[in-house]
Amino acid sequence: MALNIKYGVSTWLWASPFSTETIQELFPKIAQLGFDVVEIAVEDPALIDVKKVKTALNDYGLETAICGAFGNSRDLTNESKQVQQNGLSYIESCLDICAELGVSFFAGPMYSAVGKARMLKPDQRKAEWDLAVNNLQKVCDMAGSRGLNIALEPLNRFESDLVNTADDVMRMVKDINHPSANVILDSFHMSIEERDVEQAIKSVGDKLIHLQVSENYRGAPGSGQTPWDAYKRGLEAIGYKGIVSIESFTTENVELAGAVCFWTPKADTQDDFAKDGLKFLKTWARE
Repeated sequence: MALNIKYGVSTWLWASPFSTETIQELFPKIAQLGFDVVEIAVEDPALIDVKKVKTALNDYGLETAICGAFGNSRDLTNESKQVQQNGLSYIESCLDICAELGVSFFAGPMYSAVGKARMLKPDQRKAEWDLAVNNLQKVCDMAGSRGLNIALEPLNRFESDLVNTADDVMRMVKDINHPSANVILDSFHMSIEERDVEQAIKSVGDKLIHLQVSENYRGAPGSGQTPWDAYKRGLEAIGYKGIVSIESFTTENVELAGAVCFWTPKADTQDDFAKDGLKFLKTWARE
């Protein structure tokens, strides 16, 4: 049975940070390659003229999704109230971008800072979990007031010590207890953390509103060890009809590459990465 999905690709595959100037190079290319959706990684909202983005999306016949970047200065589990507020303010700016562009959700690992990986005592772990839940309830209120959802992303153990699996993120969604709280899954992180990706997808069910994909080594879909049949069975079982979006990175951006431990290119060119990945996904979804 064919999947009824839309095909997306992250701006991180080519550029970081995304800015208004990025549009001219990337949007025509992404459209020409045959993608339906450009997934915009918003690192700094101040760099983006949302009206120009909206015009360009219309010009090139593209839809968009919005995901966030969560460094130490935006950590909702930081002891500093100022750092927490920085995170909340950044998320609110991203929600405003979503609303203006007609995007229904904002995605990312917004519960904590990426790269925060420590062995904590149970009481400290609970305190950080509760702080994340409390702040994400505020985020969900902000999202709900705009008619939006959030999609929380589990990360692998090397990038987060708080939410690593589908079970973890569903426990957080349950604790947040807000209709705007939903889930994004990423096949790269799942390849490290999940024992059974099909069951993981089924366990999230209709809370799954976005899926990012790459190979187990962050390469183009179809070029590695990812159990694509299991992904398809899981998505079919839950009736998923959202976006399947390629997310990977480029070594040309030294700062981002260092943050995600991305030391070598994963294709001859980034355009080849996108083209080959999309070709595979379209065949995979139809079979």
